[in-house]
Amino acid sequence: MSQPRIRLIIIGDEILSGRREDKHFAHLVGLLKTRGLSLHSVQIISDDPVDVENVLRQSFATGDIVFSCGGIGATPDDQTRQAAARALGLELALHPEAAALITERTQDQAPAGQGEPDMSTPENQQRLQMGVFPVGAQIVPNPYNKIPGFFIENHTFMPGFPVMAWPMMEWTLDNRYLALHHQEPITEYSFLAFALPESRITPALEQLERQWAGVKAFSLPSVGDNQQRAHIELGVKGEPAACAEALAFLRQEVQRLGGKLTAVD
Repeated sequence: MSQPRIRLIIIGDEILSGRREDKHFAHLVGLLKTRGLSLHSVQIISDDPVDVENVLRQSFATGDIVFSCGGIGATPDDQTRQAAARALGLELALHPEAAALITERTQDQAPAGQGEPDMSTPENQQRLQMGVFPVGAQIVPNPYNKIPGFFIENHTFMPGFPVMAWPMMEWTLDNRYLALHHQEPITEYSFLAFALPESRITPALEQLERQWAGVKAFSLPSVGDNQQRAHIELGVKGEPAACAEALAFLRQEVQRLGGKLTAVD
Protein backbone atom coordinates (compact mmCIF):
# COMPACT_ATOMS: atom_id res chain seq x y z
CA MET A 1 0.00 0.00 0.00
CA SER A 2 1.50 3.33 -1.04
CA GLN A 3 1.75 6.08 1.50
CA PRO A 4 -0.43 9.19 1.19
CA ARG A 5 1.18 12.20 -0.38
CA ILE A 6 2.40 14.91 1.98
CA ARG A 7 2.22 18.52 0.82
CA LEU A 8 3.03 21.96 2.17
CA ILE A 9 1.03 25.15 1.55
CA ILE A 10 2.66 28.45 2.51
CA ILE A 11 0.30 31.43 2.68
CA GLY A 12 1.52 35.00 2.76
CA ASP A 13 2.05 38.04 0.57
CA GLU A 14 5.21 38.73 2.58
CA ILE A 15 6.80 35.57 1.13
CA LEU A 16 5.79 36.36 -2.44
CA SER A 17 7.03 39.95 -2.16
CA GLY A 18 10.36 38.89 -0.66
CA ARG A 19 9.85 40.82 2.59
CA ARG A 20 10.29 37.52 4.41
CA GLU A 21 12.09 34.36 3.35
CA ASP A 22 10.34 31.01 3.70
CA LYS A 23 11.96 28.61 6.15
CA HIS A 24 9.19 26.03 6.46
CA PHE A 25 10.02 24.03 3.32
CA ALA A 26 13.52 22.96 4.33
CA HIS A 27 12.49 22.30 7.93
CA LEU A 28 9.54 20.08 7.01
CA VAL A 29 11.69 18.12 4.57
CA GLY A 30 14.10 17.41 7.44
CA LEU A 31 11.34 16.39 9.85
CA LEU A 32 9.88 14.02 7.27
CA LYS A 33 13.23 12.49 6.33
CA THR A 34 14.03 11.49 9.92
CA ARG A 35 10.68 9.67 10.02
CA GLY A 36 11.11 7.81 6.74
CA LEU A 37 8.69 10.13 4.93
CA SER A 38 9.05 12.60 2.08
CA LEU A 39 7.42 15.76 0.80
CA HIS A 40 5.50 15.53 -2.45
CA SER A 41 5.10 19.23 -3.26
CA VAL A 42 5.03 22.78 -1.93
CA GLN A 43 2.79 25.66 -2.94
CA ILE A 44 3.18 29.34 -2.04
CA ILE A 45 0.06 31.50 -2.39
CA SER A 46 -1.07 35.02 -1.58
CA ASP A 47 -3.27 36.15 1.30
CA ASP A 48 -6.12 36.87 -1.11
CA PRO A 49 -9.21 35.19 0.44
CA VAL A 50 -10.52 33.93 -2.89
CA ASP A 51 -7.16 32.43 -3.79
CA VAL A 52 -6.85 30.75 -0.40
CA GLU A 53 -10.37 29.35 -0.60
CA ASN A 54 -9.87 27.97 -4.11
CA VAL A 55 -6.56 26.36 -3.26
CA LEU A 56 -7.96 24.80 -0.09
CA ARG A 57 -11.08 23.52 -1.83
CA GLN A 58 -8.91 21.69 -4.34
CA SER A 59 -6.57 20.51 -1.60
CA PHE A 60 -9.32 19.08 0.64
CA ALA A 61 -10.55 17.04 -2.34
CA THR A 62 -7.23 15.19 -2.69
CA GLY A 63 -7.13 13.27 0.58
CA ASP A 64 -3.46 14.23 0.93
CA ILE A 65 -1.75 15.04 4.22
CA VAL A 66 -1.25 18.81 4.14
CA PHE A 67 0.58 21.28 6.35
CA SER A 68 -0.54 24.89 5.90
CA CYS A 69 1.48 27.77 7.33
CA GLY A 70 0.21 31.32 7.72
CA GLY A 71 -2.95 33.37 7.92
CA ILE A 72 -4.57 32.04 11.10
CA GLY A 73 -4.20 35.19 13.19
CA ALA A 74 -6.97 37.71 13.82
CA THR A 75 -5.95 40.69 11.66
CA PRO A 76 -7.67 41.56 8.35
CA ASP A 77 -4.97 39.88 6.25
CA ASP A 78 -5.43 36.59 8.14
CA GLN A 79 -8.10 34.80 6.14
CA THR A 80 -7.08 31.14 6.27
CA ARG A 81 -9.56 30.08 8.95
CA GLN A 82 -12.45 31.67 7.08
CA ALA A 83 -11.32 30.32 3.71
CA ALA A 84 -11.01 26.79 5.08
CA ALA A 85 -14.55 26.94 6.45
CA ARG A 86 -15.95 28.16 3.14
CA ALA A 87 -14.00 25.53 1.21
CA LEU A 88 -15.55 22.83 3.38
CA GLY A 89 -19.03 24.38 3.53
CA LEU A 90 -18.81 24.71 7.32
CA GLU A 91 -19.66 27.39 9.84
CA LEU A 92 -17.05 29.00 12.05
CA ALA A 93 -17.28 28.75 15.84
CA LEU A 94 -15.11 29.49 18.85
CA HIS A 95 -13.47 26.20 19.82
CA PRO A 96 -13.85 25.68 23.59
CA GLU A 97 -10.33 24.25 24.09
CA ALA A 98 -8.84 27.06 22.04
CA ALA A 99 -10.80 29.62 24.04
CA ALA A 100 -9.50 28.13 27.30
CA LEU A 101 -5.91 28.18 26.07
CA ILE A 102 -6.12 31.74 24.77
CA THR A 103 -7.66 32.82 28.08
CA GLU A 104 -4.87 31.08 29.97
CA ARG A 105 -2.25 32.78 27.83
CA THR A 106 -3.88 36.19 28.30
CA GLN A 107 -4.05 35.82 32.05
CA ASP A 108 -0.44 34.61 32.19
CA GLN A 109 0.64 37.85 30.55
CA ALA A 110 -1.51 40.21 32.62
CA PRO A 111 0.72 40.31 35.77
CA ALA A 112 3.59 41.55 33.59
CA GLY A 113 1.43 44.43 32.36
CA GLN A 114 0.82 42.87 28.95
CA GLY A 115 -2.94 43.28 28.71
CA GLU A 116 -5.93 42.82 30.98
CA PRO A 117 -7.10 39.52 32.51
CA ASP A 118 -10.76 40.40 31.87
CA MET A 119 -11.70 38.46 28.71
CA SER A 120 -14.72 40.69 28.07
CA THR A 121 -12.57 43.64 26.97
CA PRO A 122 -12.56 44.43 23.22
CA GLU A 123 -8.85 43.58 23.00
CA ASN A 124 -9.31 40.16 24.55
CA GLN A 125 -12.43 39.46 22.51
CA GLN A 126 -10.25 40.09 19.47
CA ARG A 127 -7.68 37.63 20.80
CA LEU A 128 -10.38 34.99 21.10
CA GLN A 129 -10.94 35.24 17.36
CA MET A 130 -7.74 33.22 16.97
CA GLY A 131 -9.69 30.28 18.40
CA VAL A 132 -12.52 30.52 15.87
CA PHE A 133 -12.19 27.46 13.64
CA PRO A 134 -14.38 25.54 11.18
CA VAL A 135 -16.90 23.47 13.11
CA GLY A 136 -15.51 20.00 13.79
CA ALA A 137 -11.86 21.07 13.80
CA GLN A 138 -9.48 19.80 16.45
CA ILE A 139 -6.78 21.90 18.07
CA VAL A 140 -3.06 21.58 17.36
CA PRO A 141 -1.04 22.37 20.53
CA ASN A 142 1.32 25.33 20.41
CA PRO A 143 4.02 24.99 23.10
CA TYR A 144 5.44 28.43 22.36
CA ASN A 145 2.52 30.60 23.49
CA LYS A 146 -0.42 28.17 23.93
CA ILE A 147 -2.51 29.73 21.11
CA PRO A 148 -3.36 26.64 19.05
CA GLY A 149 -3.61 25.88 15.40
CA PHE A 150 -6.29 23.57 14.06
CA PHE A 151 -6.65 20.27 12.24
CA ILE A 152 -9.44 19.21 9.90
CA GLU A 153 -9.72 16.78 6.97
CA ASN A 154 -6.04 15.77 7.10
CA HIS A 155 -4.98 19.43 6.96
CA THR A 156 -2.94 20.98 9.77
CA PHE A 157 -3.18 24.78 9.97
CA MET A 158 -0.40 26.62 11.77
CA PRO A 159 0.89 30.18 12.16
CA GLY A 160 3.56 31.49 9.82
CA PHE A 161 6.09 31.97 12.65
CA PRO A 162 8.63 29.11 12.59
CA VAL A 163 9.02 29.18 16.38
CA MET A 164 5.35 28.18 16.62
CA ALA A 165 4.82 26.20 13.42
CA TRP A 166 7.77 23.84 13.68
CA PRO A 167 6.84 22.26 17.04
CA MET A 168 3.27 21.95 15.74
CA MET A 169 4.50 20.13 12.63
CA GLU A 170 6.51 17.75 14.79
CA TRP A 171 3.62 17.13 17.19
CA THR A 172 1.31 16.36 14.28
CA LEU A 173 3.72 13.94 12.63
CA ASP A 174 4.37 12.10 15.90
CA ASN A 175 0.79 11.99 17.15
CA ARG A 176 -1.49 11.87 14.12
CA TYR A 177 0.76 10.05 11.66
CA LEU A 178 3.00 7.87 13.80
CA ALA A 179 1.82 4.73 12.00
CA LEU A 180 3.28 6.04 8.75
CA HIS A 181 6.81 6.44 10.09
CA HIS A 182 9.39 4.21 8.38
CA GLN A 183 6.58 2.18 6.85
CA GLU A 184 8.40 1.85 3.55
CA PRO A 185 12.20 1.53 3.73
CA ILE A 186 13.63 4.09 1.34
CA THR A 187 17.31 4.57 0.54
CA GLU A 188 19.00 7.21 -1.57
CA TYR A 189 22.47 6.90 -3.08
CA SER A 190 24.33 9.28 -5.35
CA PHE A 191 27.78 9.90 -6.80
CA LEU A 192 29.52 12.43 -9.06
CA ALA A 193 30.32 11.63 -12.69
CA PHE A 194 32.84 13.71 -14.64
CA ALA A 195 33.67 14.05 -18.34
CA LEU A 196 30.23 12.78 -19.33
CA PRO A 197 27.42 14.72 -21.03
CA GLU A 198 23.99 14.18 -19.54
CA SER A 199 22.56 13.21 -22.92
CA ARG A 200 24.91 10.21 -23.07
CA ILE A 201 23.85 8.76 -19.72
CA THR A 202 20.10 9.42 -20.13
CA PRO A 203 19.34 6.09 -21.91
CA ALA A 204 20.98 4.24 -19.01
CA LEU A 205 18.76 6.12 -16.53
CA GLU A 206 15.69 5.11 -18.53
CA GLN A 207 16.84 1.47 -18.67
CA LEU A 208 17.49 1.51 -14.93
CA GLU A 209 13.92 2.53 -14.12
CA ARG A 210 12.55 -0.15 -16.44
CA GLN A 211 14.77 -2.86 -14.95
CA TRP A 212 14.27 -1.99 -11.27
CA ALA A 213 10.61 -1.21 -10.71
CA GLY A 214 10.10 1.22 -7.86
CA VAL A 215 13.57 2.73 -8.12
CA LYS A 216 13.71 6.34 -9.24
CA ALA A 217 16.85 7.63 -10.95
CA PHE A 218 17.94 11.25 -10.88
CA SER A 219 20.50 13.41 -12.64
CA LEU A 220 21.62 16.82 -11.37
CA PRO A 221 24.13 18.49 -13.71
CA SER A 222 26.48 21.23 -12.52
CA VAL A 223 28.49 23.61 -14.66
CA GLY A 224 31.19 23.67 -12.00
CA ASP A 225 32.91 26.52 -10.19
CA ASN A 226 36.28 27.45 -8.76
CA GLN A 227 36.09 24.55 -6.32
CA GLN A 228 34.97 21.75 -8.61
CA ARG A 229 34.88 20.86 -12.30
CA ALA A 230 31.67 20.43 -14.28
CA HIS A 231 29.97 17.18 -13.32
CA ILE A 232 26.68 15.33 -12.96
CA GLU A 233 25.35 14.06 -9.65
CA LEU A 234 23.72 10.76 -10.51
CA GLY A 235 21.66 8.77 -8.06
CA VAL A 236 18.88 6.37 -7.23
CA LYS A 237 16.13 6.34 -4.62
CA GLY A 238 13.88 3.50 -3.51
CA GLU A 239 13.91 0.10 -1.79
CA PRO A 240 17.40 -0.54 -0.35
CA ALA A 241 18.29 -3.85 -2.06
CA ALA A 242 17.02 -2.73 -5.46
CA CYS A 243 18.80 0.61 -5.06
CA ALA A 244 22.12 -1.08 -4.37
CA GLU A 245 21.83 -3.12 -7.57
CA ALA A 246 20.70 -0.12 -9.60
CA LEU A 247 23.54 2.00 -8.24
CA ALA A 248 26.15 -0.57 -9.25
CA PHE A 249 24.63 -0.71 -12.72
CA LEU A 250 24.70 3.07 -13.04
CA ARG A 251 28.33 3.35 -11.99
CA GLN A 252 29.29 0.69 -14.50
CA GLU A 253 27.40 2.51 -17.24
CA VAL A 254 29.19 5.77 -16.49
CA GLN A 255 32.55 4.06 -16.94
CA ARG A 256 31.44 2.11 -20.00
CA LEU A 257 30.34 5.35 -21.66
CA GLY A 258 33.68 7.05 -21.03
CA GLY A 259 32.80 8.98 -17.89
CA LYS A 260 34.99 9.27 -14.81
CA LEU A 261 34.02 8.69 -11.19
CA THR A 262 36.66 11.11 -9.94
CA ALA A 263 37.75 14.50 -11.22
CA VAL A 264 40.68 14.56 -13.61
CA ASP A 265 43.06 17.56 -13.48
